Formats: sequence, structure tokens, C-alpha cells
Amino acid sequence: MSRASFPRRLRTRLFLSYVVVVAAGALAMLVVGALATRTAYERRVGGLGLGRGQGRATGVTESQLTSALDESLIPALLFGVAAALIAAAIVAAVLGTRLLRPIDDLRAATRRMAAGDFATPVVPPVEAELASLADDVNHLREHLASIEQRRTELLGEVTHEMRTPITVIRGQTEGLIDGVVAPSAEVFASMAGEASRLERIVDDLTLLSRADEGTIEIEMSDLDLASVAAAAAQRLRPQFEFADLTLLVDVGDPAEPPLVRGDVDRLTQVLSNLLGNALAHTPPGGTVNVRAGRGSEGAHVDVMDTGPGIPADEMEQIFERFHRGRNGSRAAGRGIGLTIARSLARAHGGDVVVTPTRSGATFRLTIPLLDRS
Repeated sequence: MSRASFPRRLRTRLFLSYVVVVAAGALAMLVVGALATRTAYERRVGGLGLGRGQGRATGVTESQLTSALDESLIPALLFGVAAALIAAAIVAAVLGTRLLRPIDDLRAATRRMAAGDFATPVVPPVEAELASLADDVNHLREHLASIEQRRTELLGEVTHEMRTPITVIRGQTEGLIDGVVAPSAEVFASMAGEASRLERIVDDLTLLSRADEGTIEIEMSDLDLASVAAAAAQRLRPQFEFADLTLLVDVGDPAEPPLVRGDVDRLTQVLSNLLGNALAHTPPGGTVNVRAGRGSEGAHVDVMDTGPGIPADEMEQIFERFHRGRNGSRAAGRGIGLTIARSLARAHGGDVVVTPTRSGATFRLTIPLLDRS
């Protein structure tokens, strides 16, 4: 069945369903009405003392009266049935058209969305049920429009991120071929560095895609989240010292470590990304504090920096792919570190959130505590 014939066939089926219902009711009215009227009439005539086949002063018998009743009642009922069918046909046509018009609008909207047009919303009809369906279609339209916008932005950002290392590698390769650039360890190291940058971008995008799809491999084990945070900070300490930053680590009470169940490598990557974000946003002479602890929401690690802070309207946007703040401080990064950190945290049943401070921002990683029951 073609798409064009679907509304026509549905309208015909609705029309026939109305007519069949009314026809069944009319037929029942015809049969029951005729039998019930005849029985009641005979009972009434008998009560008046007119015996079957006997005449009275008028000379009219019961059988004659019954025949007269049948001759007048049956045509009247048939006219009533005909009128009911005609009225049913008119009402069915009107209601069918009124019911199918919003459905046609919904079908047109879905075809527009399938073609990539998300600009035109569906006008909700007056019927509550169809209005609810129209609202669902509009929510779907907005969601698909958001996904399409993010996909377009992602392609543009990935292209932008990969263009620089590709341009460098190509330029140096052509220089080597033309003899303009002399082969040296520094040139090859630069090319290898740009190739490694491309590899990291691809690896990060692959990891992010797998995390979004829920197919990322996580090897769970019991671990101390504070120890994982301390190890991640210790590994990055030379970079903080080189950037003239003070890195302070507080692992909390050793007697009550924040035990969680998770993948040590993935959680280390989360904390490394948060520390790398603080390293990139804290000016020289600043301080980054790492504090581990436990609370009612679970085990947590706070990474607090003394950077320029985050505008209120960017608190959630910073977790989006390739988001770059208005101050341009993310220009050196790939813009997906925080996105990966939140995705990996949520894969563990936790989350990463940010709160502003008087000087800087605090990123909190939260993971459910280990259930020992």
C-alpha cells in the first residue's frame, strides 16, 4: 500500500465503521420495534375486550387493526432507518475528516523530519489525545534538530582539530621531498608529534563514541578512590611544577577510605582530564587542590583551581564536545576532555559536576560507595 493511499483507505474504513454501527442499531430498532409494538398493541386491544376475529359496533376486527398497524408501522420504521443511515453517513464523513486531518499533519511532519527539515512544528489539534501525540512529535523534532546541530558542529570541530597536524605533516613532507627542508631528528620528531596528536584525537573520539553508546569496556574491581586520585596527581605533578602551579593533595581520613567499585584505568583517565583542565585554566602562581572524601552521595574527589572561573551560562556547556569558552582559554586543548570525563563517570554510575568558587571553579567526581552488605 502506497503512502498516498493510506489516508484515503483509513478514511473509508472509519466511514464504513460508523455506517455499520448505525446500520446494526437501526436494524435492531426495526426488528425489536416492530415485534414489541405489535405485542404491546395486541395486549392493549385484548384488554379493551375486542376478541380475536370478533367485531364490535364498528365492525372492525382485531386482525384488521393489526394489519393496519403493520402497514403503517413498518414503513415508518424503514423511513426512520433510512434517515438514521443518512445522518450517520454525514456525521461519519465530518468526524472522519476532522480526525484524519491531524493525522495527515503528523505524517507530513514525520516526512519533513526524515528529509532533514526540523524547522516547522506540528500545530496541536483540539483533541486531547491527538494533541498529546503532536506534542511528542514536536519533542522528537526538537531532539533530532539538536542532534543534527551537534553532529554538524562536531564534524566542523573535528575537521578543525585535524587540519593543523595534517597541514604540518604535509608541509614538512613536501619540504623533505623538494629538498627545502633538510632531514633532521628535529623534523622527524615534529612530524611524529603531529601524528601522535592525530592519534590522540582519533582515540578520544572513539572512546567518547563508545561511552555514549554504552559499549565501552569497563573492568570492575574494588579500589580506593582517594589512592587513585593521589596517584593521578602525582603523575602530573611535574607538569604543574613546570607551569609554576602549586598542587595540593588531601586524601582524607586513611582510616575510612572512600572505597568504590570501578575501573582503575578509566577513573584515572577521568581524574587526569580534570587535573589537565585545571592545569590549562590556572594562571602561573596559582593553586590546584585535590581533595578526596565520602558523603551521602558517595565517594567524591574535588579538583579546585584558582583560574578565571566559568560564566554561569557555560556551566553545562563546558561538558559538550569541543566547547570553547568565551575567554579562549581552551584554544590549546581538543575540547573533549571534560566530555570524556563525564561520560566515563556516568558509565560507573556516578557523575562529574562543576560549581563556581570565589576564585576559580571546583569539579567534583562522584562514584557510588562500595556496598559491603
